[in-house]
Amino acid sequence: MAINTLATATLFQQTLDKVAVQEAVTGWMDANARQVIYNGGAEVKIPKMSTDGLGDYDRDLGYPQGGVTLEYETRTMTQDRGRKFQLDAMDINENNFVTTGASVMGEFQRVSVIPEIDTYRLSSIATLAMTHDKFIDYGYTAAEGTILRKLKEGIATIRDNGYNGPLMIHATSDVITELEMALVGNIRSVEFSKGGIMTKVPGIDEVPIIPTPRSRMYSAIKIHDGKTDGQKKGGYEKASNGLDANFIILPTSTPIAVTKQDKMKIFDPDANQDADAWKMNYRRYHDIWVLDNKLDSIFVNIKDSKPIA
Repeated sequence: MAINTLATATLFQQTLDKVAVQEAVTGWMDANARQVIYNGGAEVKIPKMSTDGLGDYDRDLGYPQGGVTLEYETRTMTQDRGRKFQLDAMDINENNFVTTGASVMGEFQRVSVIPEIDTYRLSSIATLAMTHDKFIDYGYTAAEGTILRKLKEGIATIRDNGYNGPLMIHATSDVITELEMALVGNIRSVEFSKGGIMTKVPGIDEVPIIPTPRSRMYSAIKIHDGKTDGQKKGGYEKASNGLDANFIILPTSTPIAVTKQDKMKIFDPDANQDADAWKMNYRRYHDIWVLDNKLDSIFVNIKDSKPIA
């Protein structure tokens, strides 16, 4: 019996969307996307709310009138990425297409898509911190004798600035190794939820530390278009002006990250006009934003020296 390509594409899409959140080290950032209005395509609407402060209560007139402003700001996801894959009909038939196609797309997402989304998000946050130039520390190499103080100073900086809610830390293996050596036998594990799954990671002052590959902790990256000579393999690389981050601390409420897979398209060999093959078209929009009033909630520690202006 011929497979239903539309139903299969929908199943693939739902599974890949779920896995993207669960396996990405920045998957926790997607929780804030619940407040975003998304109706398809590349545009999203982000709510912006402000309220008046307290006023004096009057025994005759009662409560002073307050004002609430709620408006939506339209943003466009700048990352519009895609690939198409073909599986030759001589190698794949209707009986094994679903299994093979799912394996191909799952591997593609694990190896290529998720690392790019993670790195784009973290580099965007680091760039914002560097541009804001308020809570950023340059020229530090993680060491057993100093790493605990550095992390605590970063946490205290954000707390002192009024952010008392949950925080998150992204840290490289160097940072975590030196921290473990500094706290031999005393490092605590904390739990946090990512994509509906509870995960245990090291923690400092009840703040989860998410182990993050060094290859995803850059201040700037170069996105390859997948078409130009030298960029045909796609993906990304560290930008020529990119710096290596040791750790990033920020409140869970700060980043608004959205990743949406457009309707995945699957064509069987009869419908595919390009070749006698099964064709799978994959397209994903994603982006991250930090509202202006939350730029002072990010603390970044950089391994490299501060660039000379």
